[in-house]
Amino acid sequence: MFTREQFTALAQQHMDMIFRVAFAYLKSREDADDVVQNTLLALYRAKKPFQSETHLKAWLVRVAVNESKKILRSPWRRRSDAPIEDFADTLAFEDPHDGELFSAIMGLEEKYRTVIVLYYYEGWSIAETAKLLGIPAATAGTRLARARQKLKRYLTEAECYE
Repeated sequence: MFTREQFTALAQQHMDMIFRVAFAYLKSREDADDVVQNTLLALYRAKKPFQSETHLKAWLVRVAVNESKKILRSPWRRRSDAPIEDFADTLAFEDPHDGELFSAIMGLEEKYRTVIVLYYYEGWSIAETAKLLGIPAATAGTRLARARQKLKRYLTEAECYE
């Protein structure tokens, strides 16, 4: 379907987004890398034309979510014993508070992390996030609201201890 150049350009363009979605689910760099590979392999093998860039992006997120769920169900799943702070230290944040926010988001349960990443970092609406995750829009909105509350509580408590 794609030429080598088209596929390479698409892979480079969407690789970080796929990684963020997978990492939000799995909290493991190695597992997220596997999801990126499997998702891009699925894109390479895809025989169907995509209607638009948004359609392609939604398809990639859906495949990444499904691949992440497969890994979570796998009896062979590798658990990363490295603390999330070690990974956060390897990322470059312009503002130190962004690093704190990242750590707080990664400390949330998977269902809350995922909606935060899709809504705030990837720019999907609540309805689109719900569709990508295969849940009702009301559920996605509730998870987003609860995630915000948990983050606010966590970050407020963290400020009190500094």
